Amino acid sequence: MDKWGIALFTLRDELAKDFKGTLAKVKEIGYAGVEFAGFGGHSASEIKAMLEEVGLEAWSSHVPLAQLRESLDDVLAYHKEVGVQYIVCPYLTPEERQAKDDYLKLAKDLETIGNACKEAGIGFCYHNHDFELQTFDGEYALDLLLSQTTEEHVQLECDTYWVEFAGVDAKHYMNQYTGRVPMVHLKDMKATNKSFAEVGEGTLDIKDIIQAGKEAGARYFFVEQDICERSPLESISISFNNIQRLS
Repeated sequence: MDKWGIALFTLRDELAKDFKGTLAKVKEIGYAGVEFAGFGGHSASEIKAMLEEVGLEAWSSHVPLAQLRESLDDVLAYHKEVGVQYIVCPYLTPEERQAKDDYLKLAKDLETIGNACKEAGIGFCYHNHDFELQTFDGEYALDLLLSQTTEEHVQLECDTYWVEFAGVDAKHYMNQYTGRVPMVHLKDMKATNKSFAEVGEGTLDIKDIIQAGKEAGARYFFVEQDICERSPLESISISFNNIQRLS
């Protein structure tokens, strides 16, 4: 039986009000794992205890690039205590992605960070948006990052929504990196304005995207919805039920 995770960025407002209670609701819906986007000021031991009590697994954690560059030892110690399996670089500011040289410099940093993660027994991924699908000298920035880093140290958490948003086929893109895509973000897209929809309620071929992710070697799939028009908990419940049906 497949297990599904939730990217907790979706529930950021709920977590700010009641961190543990929100985790419990995630488990009640049926999710098995979580991807953190911050820890609400809680200590690693507190987070670990919450997860154990609620019955969720810590599959992944998004950590800002500045934090990875400036306080990696602290980041690793915290995540190791929690039991997080993958640390992910989640986003680049506009200033960090102006030119090809920015990506070449970033690749060196990612390789160093990924090496340190590996030594700590934690996997390391880069998470894409749409802007990494711009080209420099005919090459996608994301391909540049992956070609300038080693598979051993830097893998891809493929956000399939943003790949499709950029006009690239997510299924084909993941296939190109078979064995290097341990995690996938599942989102859906409205037909009208390409905004966010509950998974299974939009225009993307979620069933085939899941299958392509599995064929590329993905172990973990996360539902994420950056902006919800419903209550976020209702949205992630709809997404979960649709995924059960589609998969």
